[in-house]
Amino acid sequence: MLIQKGQLPDSNHLIWIVLDDEYLPVEPIQKYLRYLDSLEKSPNTLRVYANNLKLFWEFLQDKRLDWRFVNLEQLSDFIHWLRSPDPGVISIQPQVSLRSEKTINHALTNVCGFDEFHSSLGTTEGVDVYRYQLQPGRKYKSFLHHISKGKEVKTRLLKVKEPKTFPGCLTSEQVKELVEACNRIRDKFIICLLYETGMRIGEVLGLRHEDLHSQGVNEISVIPRVDNVNSSRAKAGVKRTIHVSKDLIKLYSNYLIEEYPEDINCDYVFVNCWDGE
Repeated sequence: MLIQKGQLPDSNHLIWIVLDDEYLPVEPIQKYLRYLDSLEKSPNTLRVYANNLKLFWEFLQDKRLDWRFVNLEQLSDFIHWLRSPDPGVISIQPQVSLRSEKTINHALTNVCGFDEFHSSLGTTEGVDVYRYQLQPGRKYKSFLHHISKGKEVKTRLLKVKEPKTFPGCLTSEQVKELVEACNRIRDKFIICLLYETGMRIGEVLGLRHEDLHSQGVNEISVIPRVDNVNSSRAKAGVKRTIHVSKDLIKLYSNYLIEEYPEDINCDYVFVNCWDGE
């Protein structure tokens, strides 16, 4: 099985297709992906869903299961299948999990959403993977705690415990070293922009010149767009304004003057000015 990226005719709309061993679309998966696409999920989100559902389909093939009649026990076997470095080999020695707990939980979330979707269509009976229980007592109580007190919350039965990890963050000195190591003004601007604004890389790559304001105010508008050629998206689909320093706007101006191509017909701030760089 494989995942194929495609594009709808007469448009720049990106789609993802899950193909079986005979290179035919897996229709149950495609129907769910079309549903997610209609909800305006980003192409990157659809790619992750497609990949996780492809893994689920490979699991079903290995276990000779019908996707319409999967039960809770078989879904729990899917967790072990995801962890195993080689699902077809039984090892007598301890093995390192092929995927992290967070990746496994993400895959389970996608599969449960897929099952709920087809259950609502009547295609499957659905797997009862959720339970409702009262919120556990906590030392910290929010200001509106009394409103939700005594109400049941929806929790998933199948969930792997994730270790608490912190990826770390760069100090100002480390960022300064990165900037000084860059040979291009464009690259310096990208690093400073990410550090000062906290924008996601997809939001940065989707910036247009009209989004940067330097007359009277130093602001950057983060605007969700669905027509970005590079498939970048603003997270959560909400427009927001970020106030930035004069030094950052000055760096943007230097980038336009020194490096941005004059003959390019493009409104994107960041383009490949040099081959593949």
